[in-house]
This record gives sequence, C-alpha cells and structure tokens, in this order.
Amino acid sequence: MSLYSHAFAGNPIRSRTPKQSDPFSPQSAFQTLKTILVSHSQEPISPDFKVLPFRKGKPLAGTTADSSADGPNWHLGWLSLRECKDFLENSEVSLSEDSLVYLGCKYEDDVVYWAIDVSAASGLVSELGARQFCFVELRTLMVATDWADAKAMGELAVAGHARALMEWHSIARFCGFCGGKTIPMEAGRRKQCSNESCKKRIYPRVDPVVIMLVIDKERDCVLLSRQSRFVPRMWSCLAGFIEPGESLEEAVRRETWEETGIEVGEVVYHSSQPWPVGPSSMPCQLMVGFFAYAKSLEIDVDKEELEDAKWHTREDVTKALTFAEYKKAQKTTANKVDQMCRGVEKGQSLSADFNVESGELTPMFIPGPFAIAHHLISSWANQVDNGDGAQMKEGGSSLSNL
Repeated sequence: MSLYSHAFAGNPIRSRTPKQSDPFSPQSAFQTLKTILVSHSQEPISPDFKVLPFRKGKPLAGTTADSSADGPNWHLGWLSLRECKDFLENSEVSLSEDSLVYLGCKYEDDVVYWAIDVSAASGLVSELGARQFCFVELRTLMVATDWADAKAMGELAVAGHARALMEWHSIARFCGFCGGKTIPMEAGRRKQCSNESCKKRIYPRVDPVVIMLVIDKERDCVLLSRQSRFVPRMWSCLAGFIEPGESLEEAVRRETWEETGIEVGEVVYHSSQPWPVGPSSMPCQLMVGFFAYAKSLEIDVDKEELEDAKWHTREDVTKALTFAEYKKAQKTTANKVDQMCRGVEKGQSLSADFNVESGELTPMFIPGPFAIAHHLISSWANQVDNGDGAQMKEGGSSLSNL
C-alpha cells in the first residue's frame, strides 16, 4: 500500500501561507470579505470566495456518481459567498466577517476558502437537503474516503483542518487568563481577549500524542492492546498524551511502562498524523508514531487504561492484515453517505461498519489505512531480514512518502 500522506495530512489549500500583500492572504482576503459583505454588488470578484458550512462539528457534504462503477464519491459541500448569504438571510446565524474562518487558498483556481458554523440555523438542514447535501460526521467521511484517490484524500484533509479550527473556536470563547470574552483575529486564525487590560493572544490548540508499536526483536513479535471502547476483536498500538517537560522518546517509554509494565530501550521515529476526529474538547491531536524496542517481556496491564495487551507474532499480524476487508468497508460507508445525502439513510454512526470480514471470522484485526496505527503495524509486518539478522526499519507502506 502506497500513500503520499496520512489521512488528514497533505491539505491542498494549506501548503503555505501567502504574504500579507498577496490578495490570497488571510489579511487581504479578510479586507475584501468585509467590503463584499457591506456591498450589494453582484459583480464577480477575484479571488472568488467559497464557504464550507459546519453543523455541530459536521461538515456539509454531497456525493457524485462514479462513472467507473466503483460506487459514489463524496465531496465537500462548498457554497459560494452569495449562496451562503441567501441561505442564512432569514436564519438565526449572521453572516459577518467574525463568523467566517479563513481556511486557505488555491492560486490555480483563483479561490479563497472559508468555513462557518451554522449550528444555530434550525431550518438550514432541510433547505440544503433539498439540494442533496447533508451534514456528515467527519469520522464517517474518513472511513468512506478512497485512500488511493489523492483528490478525495485532499478533501478529507481540508475537512479535518476546518473541523479542528471550528471546534477550537467553539471552546475558546473566553480567555483562560482573565475570563474575558475572546474575539476572532486574523480572519479567525487566532483569537484575542477583549479585555483592554489583558488582550492575551490565543492560538489554535494542538494536543500531541505518542503512538508506538512495541517490538520484541528476539521473538519477532509486537505488543498490541485493546481498549474497552474498541469494536470486538480490534487490536491496536499503545498511545498516550505527552506530559509537560518530557521529550517524545520519554513519553513513549513512560506510557508503555505505565500501561503494560514493559520497559522500552531504543525508540525510532516513523511518521506523524493530524487527528481531528477526537472529542470536541481536543479539536486536533497530533499523533507522533514510533517503533519502540522492548527490553522486558512480562506484561502487567493497567486495567484502568486498557482492557488487555498481548504479544502477537508476525504471522498473526500478517493474517489480520490479509483478511480484513478495508476496501469493502470503505465502499459500504461511501454508499451510506450517498444515501444520507439523498435523504434515504438517516443514521450516521457508521464506525462499526469497518469491522467487516469475509468467510470465517479472524481472531483479530487492526485499524484501517486511515489510521497511523495501521501503517506502523503494516510497516513492521512487511519488514524483511537484511541478511545479518537485523530488521530493516523501512517497510512496505511507503514510509518515505509518509
């Protein structure tokens, strides 16, 4: 499996921030936005503005039929600024410069992209539904995304970045220093305390998490764990938040010992992944992935953190990768998103649909290709011996691309 980037990475409209004088920059685009909102002109503008509505953390999405008979493909429900203004005209949401958040731009398309929270607009769901748009959980879109489709992965990355910003705006309404109300600044890219005696600057929150595949070189096996919230038979890597004052490597060793009693020596970096599908209180986690090499073998599970932890052989892990029907799960979820957008399917809790396998049930499976855990595990499973007994540290999942 070859990917150019992890899910939610590789955002096509966030490759770089334009300089302030550039008309595509947050500062210049914001000034143009303010002019447009007070103007009644119908003349086209350059750059064009497109808006992505969010409702309770869910981005607006639609679907299009795939001529290759591979099933429907979802896409983000971008609205023009005029369309957005018309939809919100008689709603509880005011379209103003403070309600729009700058997301990025595409020079080649002459477009600047924005997001807006329309959760308070009660009648908007039915109006957009008439155009076969619906608000879909980001985690559902993640499972529905064809990870071999670079354009679809780009859409997912945009949606992830936008959700992280919108959720941060919803929880950063007050200053943590003085309690004053915060106001958006720099086109929503940061906030500032409105208290004149404070004016503290507040930036979007990112919560770093280490995620590690613990390896026993001698026995050629890996340590995988289960949490009580996992679907049946799913096993994954250990993970934990970084504490103040510790390095990434120290966090790997501490978390592994606290949760399983295993001591870790060498720690090797693999890759990182933004993860904007956690709880709204943590709008965007940054998963930092490592291989961690065990110095001890006896497991002592912390039952408050984990349901179980076990050593798994390369044969077991390879079999789990072989039998899990990731592609089938992706197509099934894509079809359900299509039904939702056409008003046929109302349910949006689709994460369990990923647990689909043909024939006899296998004893275990691992998270799908949208998760960094999958690539840590598959990289190890596809490693080969280089002739002197030492394992190569670059596996079969295009580590250099990630």
